[in-house]
This record gives sequence, C-alpha cells and structure tokens, in this order.
Amino acid sequence: MSRFWRIAQHCEYFTHRHRVFSPPYQLHNEEIVNHLYNAGFQTGNYADTILHVHQNSYRLHAIILSRSPFLAHLMSTSPQSGGQRIIYVHLEHEPEVTQEGFAIALGYLYSAVSLSLISPENARGVLAAGCLLGGMDDLCGYSYETCKRSMNVDTIAEWLKFVDSPPTSNGMSPTDMHSTSVFGIYAQRLRDDIFNYLVVTLPNLLEVHFTSTEPGLSQGASGRDTLLRVFSLVPFDMFKTAVESPTFQIGSDQARFKFAKDAIELRRRARGSGAAEETVVLAFGGGNYGGSAVHITKKMKKRPLWKVNA
Repeated sequence: MSRFWRIAQHCEYFTHRHRVFSPPYQLHNEEIVNHLYNAGFQTGNYADTILHVHQNSYRLHAIILSRSPFLAHLMSTSPQSGGQRIIYVHLEHEPEVTQEGFAIALGYLYSAVSLSLISPENARGVLAAGCLLGGMDDLCGYSYETCKRSMNVDTIAEWLKFVDSPPTSNGMSPTDMHSTSVFGIYAQRLRDDIFNYLVVTLPNLLEVHFTSTEPGLSQGASGRDTLLRVFSLVPFDMFKTAVESPTFQIGSDQARFKFAKDAIELRRRARGSGAAEETVVLAFGGGNYGGSAVHITKKMKKRPLWKVNA
C-alpha cells in the first residue's frame, strides 16, 4: 500500500468521523482543508513552487509554504522563472531531518491529518523537520510525546547516541559532528527524558532493587545484567551523574558501588585499553561528594614519553 493511498484513507476517515457532529461551517472548512491536502499536496495541482530536498521534488504552493518561517525566507530569496519559484532545502548538515519526517512536516502545512502518520519509528525525524521549518507547535509537541513514549530497553541505545551528539557551537564545523541543535528546546527535554528513563524508569521496570527476573528477558538474564549492559553504553558525563544521583535507587550504597564497579568493567572492555580510566569510590559515613556516597571519576591515560639519546 503506497504512502499516498494510506494518507487518502486517513483523510476519508477524518472527514467521515467529524461530519455527523460538526456544525455546517466546520464541515465547510474541513472540505477546503481536505481539498488542499489531496489536490494540493498529494497531487500538486496548480503548483507555483517547486521544492527540492533529499533528491526529491515537491510541487507545492507558496501561500501554504509561507506558514513556515524557514520556507517563507527561502521563497523570499529565490528567483522566479516561468511563473514558478524553485527552492532548494539543503540538509547535508541535518542528519536528524529524515526524508519521511520532512514529507510529514510538509503535509502538516496543508492539513493536520499528517499527525496520524507519526509513529515511534519516525517521530524523531518529524520533530527535527518540524523544528527546522517552524510554525508547527502542535506537530512538534505530538512528535516529542511520541519520542518520549518510544524509549524502552530496545531503543535506548539509539537514544544514547542522541545524547552523545552535542549541539554545534562556534568554532565547531557541523560536518564534524552529529548535531542535535535542530531540535531547539526539545533537545534538552529529550536529554532530560533519557536521563529520567535511565535513573528512575528502567531500574523500576527491571526491578533491579529486587532479585527477580523481568518477564520477557532472555533466559538466565537478570534485570541487573540488562541495566549493566545499558549503562555500559551511556556517555561518561551522564553515567557519572546517573550513578551519583539520589534518584538512582537500586539498593544500598554498597549495592550502587558494586553496580558502578561492574558497569565500569563492561565499559572498559567495550572501549579497549587505550580509553580513559574510569574509577568509582565509596565514601563511608555519608560521603563528601555532593551528598552522594558513590563517586565516579575519569582520568585520561598519559602517553608514554620516549627518551632520545644524543
């Protein structure tokens, strides 16, 4: 089933559902929106703007695209030829903006039916596209909530890669890093959600403070083993903050110390002998590290010095 056929079905269902209960003027408005979406966005009838992105081209309409501040600016600086405006969106430095995400965000300029196409698999790409184009608060909010709900044991590794991707800043080329700056205010929100999932949700889900095994895990694997594997992937700054956090409840201070020690060993194996040395300290009597009895440190290994004899 093609993407456009699925979209058409969503439009038909959306129209039928509201026709019975909506006042006449609302039905009229919905008919206009559905016509714009089907004949305008899907078919490209009477288009006055050609948009090129991701090796794709879209036949669109300037009055609709002007809802996006980003596209409105591009149109204002693009020449017209033969009664049509041609604009190019270059996303080489925005890998988070996926082809599917951008198409859904474009469709949202025409109709809110695009919200029904958002799924846990494409939500991050839609959020990135919505933040880039601007003027899509509802789309961004819905995508963000879908991203938040998509965090689980199976997807956390991908989200940890997201955390390990700092936003671009002065003096740093976007071609040298996987930037998350396109997400704007949602970048920090997602980082906070990932941290909360690691520190609160996942230990409770895996029942790490107990000795039981979570249903659904592979035979013989405990919740603690699963949590250790996840924490072996966490970037150091978040790993340190998570283990030292008072909200990271996995038992006594000794239990947390043992967990940190085992996690550091897994991290060492994964990174190899040349990586920075991570250590954990257990401070008896309450601790002197900001109220935490468990403290994580990292020390860069010194390079060997070679002596040259004259």
